[in-house]
Order: sequence, then structure tokens, then C-alpha cells
Amino acid sequence: MLLVLVPDLRTQLGCFGSAKAKTPHIDRLADTGLTFLRNYCQQAASGPSRTSLLTGLRPDTTRVYDDRVHFRRALPNAVTLPEHFRSLGYTTTAFGPVFGIPALEDPRSWTVVPWVPGGPAWGSSEGSDLADSNWRRLVANAWIGDTPSSESPSQASPAALGGSPRSWEAASVADADLPDGKIARAAATAVGEFKDQRFLIAVSFARPYFPLVAPSGYFDLYPIGTWGGPESPEPPLDVPAFALHDSRGIRGFDDIPSEGPIPESKAKELIRAYRACVSFTDAQIGVLLDALDRHGLSKSTVVAVVGVSGSHLGEHGLWNKHSNFDAATHTPLVVRAPGEKNAGRKTEALVELVDLFPSFCSLCQVPRPAGLEGSSWRGLFDDPQRLWKRAVYSQHPRTIPGVGPGMGHSMRTDRHRYTQWSGIDSPYSTLELYDYKEAPVESRNIANRPEYASLVNGLSHMLREGWQGSLPPTELPNASRA
Repeated sequence: MLLVLVPDLRTQLGCFGSAKAKTPHIDRLADTGLTFLRNYCQQAASGPSRTSLLTGLRPDTTRVYDDRVHFRRALPNAVTLPEHFRSLGYTTTAFGPVFGIPALEDPRSWTVVPWVPGGPAWGSSEGSDLADSNWRRLVANAWIGDTPSSESPSQASPAALGGSPRSWEAASVADADLPDGKIARAAATAVGEFKDQRFLIAVSFARPYFPLVAPSGYFDLYPIGTWGGPESPEPPLDVPAFALHDSRGIRGFDDIPSEGPIPESKAKELIRAYRACVSFTDAQIGVLLDALDRHGLSKSTVVAVVGVSGSHLGEHGLWNKHSNFDAATHTPLVVRAPGEKNAGRKTEALVELVDLFPSFCSLCQVPRPAGLEGSSWRGLFDDPQRLWKRAVYSQHPRTIPGVGPGMGHSMRTDRHRYTQWSGIDSPYSTLELYDYKEAPVESRNIANRPEYASLVNGLSHMLREGWQGSLPPTELPNASRA
């Protein structure tokens, strides 16, 4: 199995219908796999989303709502996806920070210690202790790429190598000089090493996470003017102010104002740089797919390209993720599985990242652990149009002025997004409701309009039922599992 995680990845890819996107390698995977057009993360933040994906459990179970808490604090005996496959005889390893920041890494998951740029050679005994402070430093640096390896010296500035004080840079370097290029090539080597055994290789890229750094050639794919400014840059009408955020994830860069709107000229630069980084990451995915082809493994290996979350590019005045809106929670998923039907098809079924764990168990025909909170979508390979989930679920914490800590639990149905904000230690509650048939991007919160009272009551009941009330037919009690 090859699991590829991409942070902050929007669905504006060729295989999702974006004619301007240059993503030939994800598209070629889609041509031989299944594209999930409506996949959603459980929380649009790196640590919580990765934790849900890798444990098959939702944030309210893992108690991971930010990047500071390890899931084993609340669930010391939880079994992760790679740990489960390791217990079944698979060799498991990773390239790049799969669990996110160093504090969230999980030693029990790996047969071979994960590799990060600048670290000891992959598979060596040196630096094999995941608790080692130097290893953790390397994982942290893998996000920004400020540890160029000695075997690939470069005259590029630290900014060009990823640690830019600016929000973006077209770097005068080769793909292999940047961390994601090193990660792809190291993982491709591992494919050859493991070709005669069962394996799970997890690969975590850093881009298109900020700063948006890619070789200059990828910027050339998007001439200035190819993309305009943000779509729907104004906040939704009647939205609770705390449902938005101050885009603090990009405020620390020298070329970004510390507060207030991002100037339109800068917004256009950021959108172009984001597209360039997506194409750069797509090329690294091509390196991995080529390795499978070269070793004759393409027809026998499950491959998944997964967006850890989406990302705002100025919608509602927001940048980065950290919201319950569709731009942040809607994320790509493309999967190829050996011998599956309907290659090259797309499905509109609502699925979630928490579904990956049970689905991979089904695809690999191995037992799944008890207690997983996702559903196997294996059956969608047989019939991409079959009846599936009624809704999928996301959430995000907020500090609510005058109330204190709060949580927004959000539900996406075929047509609507319904979000209920509640105080953690108070009876406070307020609602959001958006109709995507009337407006593809959230433009007005209609939750408090009297004509929608009946709809609000019905959606409120569904939200209270939770994910258990929206299971697909194959996952209902007493149903045979696909």
C-alpha cells in the first residue's frame, strides 16, 4: 500500500474538473482508480485531521483538537492504520512527517523509522529512536526545508530551500533540491527495497502548505493573469463573527500585512504560487507512481492520494484552513486498488477521511479493528452511484466572545451545511445553515430565517444522531460488510 498525504489540498485538480490545473500525475492515477468528488476531513487542522485519518476515530473520541496533544494521552491503547498493518506482517515506514509535528509522532506505527530530509540514511540504525530530540528537530524542519542534505548541495538561499520569510518564492533549484523532492525519491527507493514483501509506505509532503515554495518552472505553468483573485471574498451575511478567523497562519510572513484584508495584488500572487506548489507536489507523486511501474507493482498495490484538509484562498476573506466552511473541509481523495471495477470513474458519494482505515482493510482483505468510527467505501468501487451516507461530519473549536471555549459541530449533506456552535461550559448555542443549491459558495447564513425553521429542526435532529445515524447501508448493524 502507498498512502500519500498532501496538506491544504483543494479539489481544483484536473481530475476534479479544473481545466486550468496542471496535475497530470494525480489525473493519471484517477484514470485507473476511483475519484471521490465529495470527501471531507473531520477537522480542518493538521494534527486533528491526521489523527482521525490514521486512527479511524473522530476528534471528540481522540480529544485531539490542535497540534499540541497526542492521541495516546486520551487513548493509550488506540491502534493506528500503520500499526494495524504492521501487526499483520506488513513492513511499515514513512517519509516526511506523517503524523504532523514531532510531538504527534507515534513510534508504535513503524517497522522502519520514518525518514525526513537531513536525517540519517533511511533504514540505518543511526537516529532510530523516535524520541530522540535530534530526530524530532528534523521532523519539524521537514515542514520548512531548512536542512538541505549534504549529498545534494545547493547554492540556493535559505528562502529558496523553503524557510522563506516571504509567503511564496519561485526557487531557482531542481525538484530534488527541495524537501518534497527528496522525500519522493527516498520513498521511491523504498518501493524497490520492499517489492518482494507486503508493505505500507506512507508519504507526507509539505506543499502546498505555506510558505508556498516551488521550483520556478512550476510557476511558468501559470502565467501571471491565468488566475484571478479570490472567489466570494466577503464573509457570509449573518455569519457569527467567530466562525471566521484572522488568517493568522500566514500573518507572520514579511510580505503579508499583520492584520486586515490581503491586498488583491498579493492575493493573486498567493493563488498563483499555490497552484505552482500543487503542480510541484503532483510531479513528486509522479515519481512515486513511476517507481511502482518500474518495479511491476502498479497492478498489485493500493495507492491513495489524500488531502489532509482543504484551504481557503481568500474565500470569505480567509486564508489557510481552520474553519468549518467547505473550502477548508472539502478535500481530494483518489484511490487505485488492484482488480477493482470501474477504473476511471468518479463518485458523488459523501465520504470522510475517518473512512480510510476501514476501507483500506477491506481493499487489502484484512480484518479491521473493533471500534473504528468510519465506514468502508469498498462497495463504491463496484457501484460508484450506489446509495451512501446521508451526511458527513466535521468540527472546529473556537473561543466565543463572552462565552469562552466553544465547539462548532458541522454536518454536510447532499445540499446543505448545518453547523451548531455551543459553549463548552455554558448553554450558549448559535447556528449556521447554507444551501449549496442556491449558492455554491456560502453567501448567507439562513439558519435564523423563519421559512427554514422546519429544515433547521430536521438537520438539528440529524446532527444530534451523529455519524451513527448516517451510516451507508452496507455498514448498518447486521449488514454484511463490503
